[in-house]
Amino acid sequence: MASAQKPVHQDYIARVRYSNAVPPPALPPKTLDIPSLGLAGGLYTSAGYASRLAREQPLTIVANSEMGMPIDLVGLPGVFDGNESAILETSGPLDPKDRALVRPLSTLGKPLSTNANVSFLRRTEYITSAASSRSAPTSNILRMNGSGSDTQRKRRRVEQRDDPLSILRNITKGFNVAYPHDAYTGQDSEEGIRGAEIQYEEKDAWARPKHPSRPGLEVLDAYPILPDLEAFPDVGHYMVIRFGNNPGSSKIYDPRIDVAVLRPLERTQEQATKYAQQLAAAKADPKLMKPCPETNFDAYLPSSDAVGTIKRKFGTPGAPNDGDYEDGYDYINPDTGKQSFRYNHLRKYETSQQVGDPDDCWNESVALVMCDGAPATEENLRTKPLQKAAYIYPIVQRTTIRPARPKVANTMMGGSQQREGDESKIDFMEVTISDPDETVKGLTNSWVSKLDPLAAEADADGDADGDTEA
Repeated sequence: MASAQKPVHQDYIARVRYSNAVPPPALPPKTLDIPSLGLAGGLYTSAGYASRLAREQPLTIVANSEMGMPIDLVGLPGVFDGNESAILETSGPLDPKDRALVRPLSTLGKPLSTNANVSFLRRTEYITSAASSRSAPTSNILRMNGSGSDTQRKRRRVEQRDDPLSILRNITKGFNVAYPHDAYTGQDSEEGIRGAEIQYEEKDAWARPKHPSRPGLEVLDAYPILPDLEAFPDVGHYMVIRFGNNPGSSKIYDPRIDVAVLRPLERTQEQATKYAQQLAAAKADPKLMKPCPETNFDAYLPSSDAVGTIKRKFGTPGAPNDGDYEDGYDYINPDTGKQSFRYNHLRKYETSQQVGDPDDCWNESVALVMCDGAPATEENLRTKPLQKAAYIYPIVQRTTIRPARPKVANTMMGGSQQREGDESKIDFMEVTISDPDETVKGLTNSWVSKLDPLAAEADADGDADGDTEA
């Protein structure tokens, strides 16, 4: 049996090194090696000894990759797209002390005597040639003594060009070149104004147009650009909304996206604060565009069998009626018995990027549809035939949306996390499609009247006559 050993207690000694966070001094002391010549030579007491000693010492400069100036380009708008206006823009007028820094290279260095404005250094033939060029010939003198100088005639032409009547004549001339059979040839009156005289070059350019950079191309057909007045919505513009990723579950395109419904939600406090700051910045700086408010959406999709019926109700030619009930509806409310299309909730989306001007819907982005002409039929939902034209539709903004990130809230039970519920979520929607009422028609006519007042009045009179006959 082994003998019991007594436990031995030994203290553990650990060396702890504390870091010295105090930075080194900005100007550390430096010891210089000075030859000991004594005070007899008078070197230490001379004025130039310290200056010579400083020149002999090398400068200690540590140059890193950024030359001591870290530059953060992430916060500068448009800098990665080649737009350097945020870097080059100056906040105010240049200080007089800094004007010497922006002088051109030709002005640097010692000025030459030929560039100096000294009269006695100029050669005589230069003065003679300049004087002869300034002297007017006899023909110009006779012309000046006649009806007026060239400068006066040019000024008179400019005044005529800026005259409102002259501007209207030139605008009318453009329409006369395009539609010579509708040109007004009578006297100027309230009914019509004659256009300016059309030159031969203008007629030839319209009859045989040429590409500015590729003259070998030949024009095959031309379409006038017109707004589609019957397709205007009650808000007066359209929005282009792009999904950041495929909203469907499969990798192929889901046709239900064509008839999806996006329900805008009330802006959060964070979005409202951000929009208020952007709006205040736009009011303070006229160069900034008025911002578009960011909005969250709830996406809803119908059943796959109802897609064809919904397209047919919106006037898509050839769309089948796939519904199970009357008028193609696929759902009946058990409480009210009302038929409708059932749209189920897909997910919540948030705005990731948007571009547009809320005050100007006719901006750089428009939708373009080429039409060779269409009759006015009930299937096309048209009351007037469409002429051959390229129809444009205003796009007020382009928005890219992405699935909203779920909000996470801390709980008091052990610091765990749980997702916050969305009280504004609607599980499904009952959608019915009908003709626009008088309120919607009035809003649409208000937007149409801004582009074509006569067409808006005709539509309003037609609606009034239809109501009277009914």
